[in-house]
Amino acid sequence: MTGLVYKSTGSWYTVKADDGALYECRIKGKFRIKGIKSTNPVAVGDKVAFELETIGDETIGVIHEILDRKNYIIRKSVNLSKRTHIIAANVDIAFLLVTYNNPPTFTTFIDRFLVTAEAYDIKAVLLFNKIDDYNEDDLMEVKYLAHVYKQIGYDCVELSAKTGHHIDKVKSMMEGKVSMFSGHSGVGKSTLVNAIEPNLDLRTASISDQHKQGQHTTTFAEMFDMSFDARIIDTPGIKGFGIVDIEKEELGDYFPEFFALKSECKFHNCLHVDEPKCAVKDALEEGNIAWSRYKSYLQILEGEDENYRTDIYGEE
Repeated sequence: MTGLVYKSTGSWYTVKADDGALYECRIKGKFRIKGIKSTNPVAVGDKVAFELETIGDETIGVIHEILDRKNYIIRKSVNLSKRTHIIAANVDIAFLLVTYNNPPTFTTFIDRFLVTAEAYDIKAVLLFNKIDDYNEDDLMEVKYLAHVYKQIGYDCVELSAKTGHHIDKVKSMMEGKVSMFSGHSGVGKSTLVNAIEPNLDLRTASISDQHKQGQHTTTFAEMFDMSFDARIIDTPGIKGFGIVDIEKEELGDYFPEFFALKSECKFHNCLHVDEPKCAVKDALEEGNIAWSRYKSYLQILEGEDENYRTDIYGEE
C-alpha cells in the first residue's frame, strides 16, 4: 500500500492511504541505520509504501520505503549538531510568517529560510502578519522590509490573520498546492490557518509578555486537507534555522540578487568577501543590495549561528 504522511509524532506516523483511509504506522528499524542522519527519517508530506500488520486485535501499518521526494525543507537539529531535521517534504509553496515585533522576526532568520527554500527549489512567500497591531512607525518599518524582499523578487503579503485582511490572497496562492506554514512561535500561524479554514479550529495561545515569545501550540508537523483544493502542513514554531548541506562556493547562488551579478565579478568563483572587482560588493556600496542580506550571507558563510540580539536590520 502507498499513502501520504499526514502527521509525525517522532515514533508514530499517521498515513492517509490512496483510498483515503487513515492508518497509524511505525517505521522499520532499518531506516534508523541507513545513513540518514536526520532526527526524523520520515517527514510529513512524504509518500511512503507500507504494509499492514495485525498484533492481537490491533492493525498497524509498517512503513518500509520512502518514495522519491520532489523536495524537502531541512534545518540543523536544535540539540544534535551533526543531525538534521526535515520539517516537511514534497512542498509546493513555503509561507514564512513574519512579525516586526510581538515576537520579532529578524532578517537573519528570514534569509536562512529563503536560502534553504532556494536550495531545494521551493517557492517561498513572506507573510507579514499582525499589521492591525502596529503603530504608524512600525508599519513603515514593515513596509520597508517587504520592499527589500519584493525588490529581490519574493512575493510578500501584508495581512492580518485576526481581521482577515488579505486572507483571500493567501488562499488563491494555495489552490491546487501543498503549502507549508512556518515561523517563530507566536507569529500567528494557527490563527492564520483558522482564518483560512475555520473548521480546523487549531489551538492558539497568547504571547508570553516576559520574553515576547510565543507559546508552542503546534508540537508536531501535521498536514490538513482544506475544503478548497489545497493541503497545508502546519509546523511547530521554530526558534532558529541552521543551514545544512550548502557549500560555501554555491551559497551566493541562493541569494537571487547576488546570483544575478555573479557573471560580472572578476573571478568566476568569487565569494564576494575580499576579492577585487566584485560586482556584489559594488552593488552593496551603491545601495542596490540590502546590507541586512549581505550580513546574513557573511554569517552563513562563516558558519555562525543566528544572533538573536540583532534588530530587524541585522544591526546590534
